[in-house]
Amino acid sequence: MKASVALWVLLCCCLSKTQVRGDLVREKAVGPEGSSGEAESQEKQVRAAEWRPEGPAPASTQQTCEPDIHTVLREMSVLIAEQRVELRYIESRLRASESKAEAMESRLRASESKAEAMESRLRASEKTMEEQRAVIKELQEKQEGQAAALGAVGGSLNLTGSQVEKLRREREEGRVSFSASLVLSGDVIIGPFSTDLPTLVYKHVFSNIGNAYNPQTGIFTAPVRGVYHFVFFVFGNGHASTPTAVSLNKNGEHIALAHAHQPSHQMTTSNGVSLLLEVGDVVYLKVWHYSWVRDTFNRHSTFSGHLLFLL
Repeated sequence: MKASVALWVLLCCCLSKTQVRGDLVREKAVGPEGSSGEAESQEKQVRAAEWRPEGPAPASTQQTCEPDIHTVLREMSVLIAEQRVELRYIESRLRASESKAEAMESRLRASESKAEAMESRLRASEKTMEEQRAVIKELQEKQEGQAAALGAVGGSLNLTGSQVEKLRREREEGRVSFSASLVLSGDVIIGPFSTDLPTLVYKHVFSNIGNAYNPQTGIFTAPVRGVYHFVFFVFGNGHASTPTAVSLNKNGEHIALAHAHQPSHQMTTSNGVSLLLEVGDVVYLKVWHYSWVRDTFNRHSTFSGHLLFLL
């Protein structure tokens, strides 16, 4: 645009110079008054020159205009080169700006994606917190209910010292159990007897919780009212006329019998019962009529009993 304007200005200047030269020629032709003839002849020459076919311009005019045109063309070339350089710079700046804009757009999209991910996580966290709050509330309600129940139980368990002592004594009394074998050592045979059947004293005591069994007399005495279970095992020798037999007695009454008979070799027999006993009731074993019983260090013949439950 600048080059076009400069060319237009140069052309105008050249035309104005040509017009000025023509005016000077006319003034020289007219001259002072009284020279009208010469003026007319010069005017004719000028008109003839105007009608003459265009030829090469005078050398002076060419020399005056040509340097100006070349100067303008050089300036125009310089301006065009500067404009190209400036245009290239602007284009490079534009490309850089576009790259930066694309990078900023990519970053913005990444930021938006991160923001959406953070928002999703936040919603999930809020949901989890709500669920945890509901669980905590439920646990608190259960804890309050348990505390109320515990308070009620604690009030009902607010026992006096005598009641506690009674419960402790009943608990201790409920622990009744014993087990013993017939002899301490050696190999012993007891019987046979026809009358005055002796009470068997089981001397080797395995256990005697509650001390209800007396190893000196062989008698078990019930310390509390309840159901007791008794078991006895009997060992003996085979004989043609003498069996192996032992009876269980309660307060002098025959209850049960363990009996075996064979002509030779050794034998064993057993029996067991559960009895309801009152406090002070006694239970013991006796040799049966015309029978015997044997025991050795191997503990074949035993007598055991324990409390099942209180009544």
